[in-house]
Amino acid sequence: MAGLAAATVILPIHGGAASAAPAAPTTVPATVQAPALSSAAKAYTAKFKGAVCVNAHVQNIGWQGWRCNRSGHPVMAGTTGQSLRMEAISILTTKTGGICAKAHVQNIGWMRTRCAGKNRIVTVGTTGQSLRLEALRLSTAKRVCAEAHVQNIGWQGWDCAKHWNWVEVGTVGQSLRLEALKVLA
Repeated sequence: MAGLAAATVILPIHGGAASAAPAAPTTVPATVQAPALSSAAKAYTAKFKGAVCVNAHVQNIGWQGWRCNRSGHPVMAGTTGQSLRMEAISILTTKTGGICAKAHVQNIGWMRTRCAGKNRIVTVGTTGQSLRLEALRLSTAKRVCAEAHVQNIGWQGWDCAKHWNWVEVGTVGQSLRLEALKVLA
């Protein structure tokens, strides 16, 4: 999968703005929800049946807005070269039979698995707590590939799995932040 370029469609933000300064961490993280899918993202997923859309909550930025790509092309969320942590990620797929995600978060560890059916959004991580995503697991009924950009490492390389097996990107036990994520489903 080396050499795959991420040609991403960045869609206008509707219903989501950058968040204010984060609050102090709580002991039990609440369920995080991304802003609703924008009308542009809805139109894109209707046009391209194999679409994958992502929306990352990033340090000092908040929700970036939905970015979509069609089947066969990766979509990227997060930042590179800015030393900013991803705090939460939302993913929607239209052709994989649904998606499951699980996040490893600073000071929390592995959070519970969240799953969403076809054309539904799955969100993992935290917002308002200034906690970094450190690793991410993704699984679909068909095939999913992911690549993470990690603090002090850079792009880790692609990992793929089929039939509800997990793809895991990032690091565990190294206190390194996920900075960006590319997904292909």
